[in-house]
Amino acid sequence: MLRHLAPAASARTGGIDRTASLPRRLALSAVAIALMAAAVVCATPAQAAAFKVLVFSKTAGFRHDSIPAGIQAIRDLGAAADFAVDATEDAGAFTTGNLAQYKAVVFLSTTGDVLNDSQQAAFQAYVDGGGGYAGVHSAADTEYNWAYYGQLVGAWFNSHPAIQRATVREEDRVHPATSHLGPTWSRTDEWYNYRTNPRPNVRVLQSLDESSYSGGAMGDHPITWCHPQASGRSFYTGLGHTIESYSDPNFRTLLLGGIRYAAKAAHADCRPETGYTTLFNGSVTGWSQAGAGSFANSDATLTSQGGPGLLWYSAKEFRSYSLKLDWRLTGDSNSGVLVGFPASSDPDSAMNNGYEVQIDATDTPDRTTGSIYGFKAADSAARDAALNPPGQWNTYELLVEGERLQVFLNGVKINDFVNADPVRSLQQGYVGIQNHGGTDVASFRNIRIKELGTTPPPTGAIRGVGSGKCLNVANASQSNGAQAQIWDCNGQPNQQWTATSAGELRVYGGKCLDVNGAGTADGTGVIIWDCNGQNNQKWRLNSDGTITAVGANKCLDVAGYGTANGSRVQIWTCTGGTNQKWTRP
Repeated sequence: MLRHLAPAASARTGGIDRTASLPRRLALSAVAIALMAAAVVCATPAQAAAFKVLVFSKTAGFRHDSIPAGIQAIRDLGAAADFAVDATEDAGAFTTGNLAQYKAVVFLSTTGDVLNDSQQAAFQAYVDGGGGYAGVHSAADTEYNWAYYGQLVGAWFNSHPAIQRATVREEDRVHPATSHLGPTWSRTDEWYNYRTNPRPNVRVLQSLDESSYSGGAMGDHPITWCHPQASGRSFYTGLGHTIESYSDPNFRTLLLGGIRYAAKAAHADCRPETGYTTLFNGSVTGWSQAGAGSFANSDATLTSQGGPGLLWYSAKEFRSYSLKLDWRLTGDSNSGVLVGFPASSDPDSAMNNGYEVQIDATDTPDRTTGSIYGFKAADSAARDAALNPPGQWNTYELLVEGERLQVFLNGVKINDFVNADPVRSLQQGYVGIQNHGGTDVASFRNIRIKELGTTPPPTGAIRGVGSGKCLNVANASQSNGAQAQIWDCNGQPNQQWTATSAGELRVYGGKCLDVNGAGTADGTGVIIWDCNGQNNQKWRLNSDGTITAVGANKCLDVAGYGTANGSRVQIWTCTGGTNQKWTRP
C-alpha cells in the first residue's frame, strides 16, 4: 500500500474527541420517551465504564491513513470490553491532572517529536507512577531524542521493506494479547526493522520468521513485546500499518489484550526472560505419569484428565533453579505444581516428600492458589491483584535456592517459604504437575527451567573452639525466644546452621540467631526468632574465627568461658578469647 498524507480535515488538533462516550443509535423518539420518563421518576444513570483509555495519534512526520480505522477499532473494543475511550491529537492533554483519569495511553501510529519538555515530564511521571503505555506500529518512529521514551517503547524504528505476507512466531501464548493465537500466524503488514534488538530488556511475545519474507534485517526479530516500567506497564506491537488490520479479528484481539495489560485489567509476566531450557512445549519426551488419570497433549498444551495422579519430568533432578510454566483452570478446579520430591511411581510420595504449590481458587488460605499446600498461605492481597480469573492463563515462577522456595504469579512475588524438614529437602529433586481427578480440569503450557548453577549456602554445626561443643537451641525448641547455648555435638536440626548471603545464621529454615531485644550491652542474650532482616539478626563471619553481631558490633561469646552442656551464649566486647572463636561449616 502506498503511503500518503491524510487530508487536513481528518487530522484533529483541537482537543479531545469524546464521541465514543455518546450513544450512537438513539432515535429521536427514544430521546423523547426518556425525557418524559424523567419528568415522572428520577432517571437511573448509566453505569460508568470500568476504566478509561486515551488514544493519542499526533504525527509530526509521516501520517498513516489507518489512524481513523485504528481509533474506531479501539472505540469498538472499549464498548465491548467495558472501557471508555477518549481520542486526541492535542499534546496539551499530557498534563499531570489530565492523565490521572486514564489507566492507559495508546500511542497509535504517532511519528516524530510530539511532546514538549513539560508534556514529556508529565507522561514519564504518569507511567512510572503506575500508568500504562501501549504503542502501535510507528509509535516506534516517535521521540528519537527522548531517551526515556526509547526505553519505554523498547526499540526505535530503523527501516522496512514493502508491505508483504510474513510468518509471525508466537513466543508467548498466554499473554492476554497473544493467548488466542496458534504457534504461528501468517499475515500481511509492513514489517519494521528496529535499530536495536529489544529482547534483553523486554518479554518478547511475537517475533518474525525472516525466511518467510524479504527485507528482514535483524536475524532474531522481535515484533511484539511488553515489559514493566517502574510501577507502570508497557506494551508495543509493530503490527497495524494497514487499514485492513483494524478489521482483522486476530489483530483486534491482540490490540485489546495489549491495552488491557497496559491498563492493569489483565495480568502477565512481562519480565525479560533468557536462558531457560524447555521441558514441555508440545513434546512429552522425558515425562512420566504416576498414579491414575493422564494429561491430553494437544496444541502444545497439557490438559488434565481424571486422577489423582502426577505427570513428572523424570529425565533429571534439579537443585537450584527457576521453574516457569503457564497454567489455566476451568471453573473451580484444583491442581498444583510439585517440586523437590524423589523418584517414585506413587504420586503420594511427591506430596509427602516434596512441596506442592497450589492452584485452586477456593479453599482454606494454605490450600489456595500460590500457597505451599498445607504449610504456608500466599500473600492474598498480592495474589489477588496479580491473578487472572478461571478460564484465562496465568504464569508461575517457582524460584528454588537451597531450601528457599519463592512463588511469583504473573511476575509478582506472592509467597516466600523456607523448608525446615530434612525429609522434604528442596536441595535436590524432581518437578511435576498434578492431575487432581474428578471433574477438575487444568491446562499447562510452555514448561521451562533455568538452572542457576549456584552452590546452596553450607549447612552444618558451628563448634566452639574453647569448648569443642556445638551452638545449640535449648531443648530443641522452635519457639521465638528460645535460648542459644552450647551442647555436645549430635547432628540434630537444632544444631544445623545456615549462613545466608543476607548475613543471617538460620536454623530450622525460618528462624534466625538473634540478639535479644536488639540489645548492645555486654551480656545481652542470644536467642532464636522469626527471621525479619533486622540488624540484630545479622552476623559477620570473620577470618579469625570470631562471629560479630552487626547491630551491636560485639562477638558471639560463651558466658564465663563455659564448657559445660547448657552454657549460655551471649554477645560481649570482642577479646580474641577461645570462648569467642568458632569453626563453621
